[in-house]
Amino acid sequence: MHTHMLNFRNNRPLQLMSAWLVIFWIWMAIEPKYRHDWMLENMLVIIYAIILVLTYPRFKFSNRSYFMFTIFMTLHLIGAHYTYAETPLGYWLQDWFGWQRNHFDRIVHFLFGLLIAYPIWELATRAAHIKASWSYFTVTLLILAMGSVFEIIEMWAALIVSPELGDAYLGTQGDIWDAQQDMFLATVGGAIAMVVTAIIRPAKVS
Repeated sequence: MHTHMLNFRNNRPLQLMSAWLVIFWIWMAIEPKYRHDWMLENMLVIIYAIILVLTYPRFKFSNRSYFMFTIFMTLHLIGAHYTYAETPLGYWLQDWFGWQRNHFDRIVHFLFGLLIAYPIWELATRAAHIKASWSYFTVTLLILAMGSVFEIIEMWAALIVSPELGDAYLGTQGDIWDAQQDMFLATVGGAIAMVVTAIIRPAKVS
């Protein structure tokens, strides 16, 4: 039986990934750099987690997709703990490569497209039944749209919930083109993921 058809109680890899995220979330919840920023960063995490749990009986992603979710969420929880602009890993990379800023947020936006495109492709081909000839292009556009919507949500969350944490939450680091570059990198990551998917696992023609 395919892993995406297994119930949660019989899917050991998914159980381990879920346990890891719960444990890591608790760890990252201990003394975050800015508590209010941590709470803002976790609002969408909680919403997405609830959606995945509630829809699981009707649609199960493959374990490959859940693994990609797990990697991305792990990186996001690290960013939420330290804030994306002040993540130690980003500072280490900044020193190593001689960058002018902490690029952890850029890396995570790129990985959003790279890691989340495949799960979206599964949803598009298995649930929405999008034709193979359109699936890869459609998913790439969806990643661009999701990145754009996320930037808008970030803006309003910062303005409405906690304006004084705007820069820490948005992680712009003084870059006026931060949002556009984040969306661009997410789209590039999604496009790469779809090219790889088209090569190694082409969708069935509807």
